[in-house]
Amino acid sequence: MVISMKDWVVPLSTGVTLQVTAYYPAPELNSTKLAILLHPWSWLGGDMHEPTLKVLTRLLEHKSYHVIRYNSRGVGESSGWPSLTGKAEGEDLKALVQEFLAEKPEIDSLTIIGYSHGSLIASLHPVLNPNVKTSHILLSYPLSPRGLLTMFHTGTYTSALRDLLCNPDARLLIIYGDNDEFTRKSKYDEWVDTLRRTDDLKATFDVVQVMNANHFWQSHDARIALEQAVDSWIY
Repeated sequence: MVISMKDWVVPLSTGVTLQVTAYYPAPELNSTKLAILLHPWSWLGGDMHEPTLKVLTRLLEHKSYHVIRYNSRGVGESSGWPSLTGKAEGEDLKALVQEFLAEKPEIDSLTIIGYSHGSLIASLHPVLNPNVKTSHILLSYPLSPRGLLTMFHTGTYTSALRDLLCNPDARLLIIYGDNDEFTRKSKYDEWVDTLRRTDDLKATFDVVQVMNANHFWQSHDARIALEQAVDSWIY
């Protein structure tokens, strides 16, 4: 259960300030779990108030997580300008994680949840030291439009996923709907099969395909299935 919520603008070592909303569990719970949620592409109006992220926030609150949602650079009250490759946003994410870990050094579990374009940025964050278990949840990964969304830096994101899959300390969950408007089911299935056949695969790697769910998780049943998938996988 959340005891407090804080909205503020956080200056980062990357030179930008990010608009952040943080949810803190009751102190008596002694929570050591942190989740950070990343929103869809800002060029299409994505921000931290996206309804699907709010659904996941409520779930994480009930699981006694510290939860952070934030606007990426150039969105809302966040400074700077969105990059075309996602590289700058990846550096911002790393800096924000370090800021919060410095504030809450007791954190020993980090879950990074990226939705749509946010899942691309989430995949760039490395596994932390063994004292902080690191998990990644990639929701509605924009596989087909990935090249367009990153100015054709597809290789950067392919390498980032491979680094996670080959790390024995990594935990990776991919969730997608079989009616995604941007990536057809057959392409997702082929991609997942390729990931499973990664040479030197060592990570804990799970995939959930949700029937009758689209990219936007608009239906009640799809959101229930999404909550169940995340709830059963997180600590």
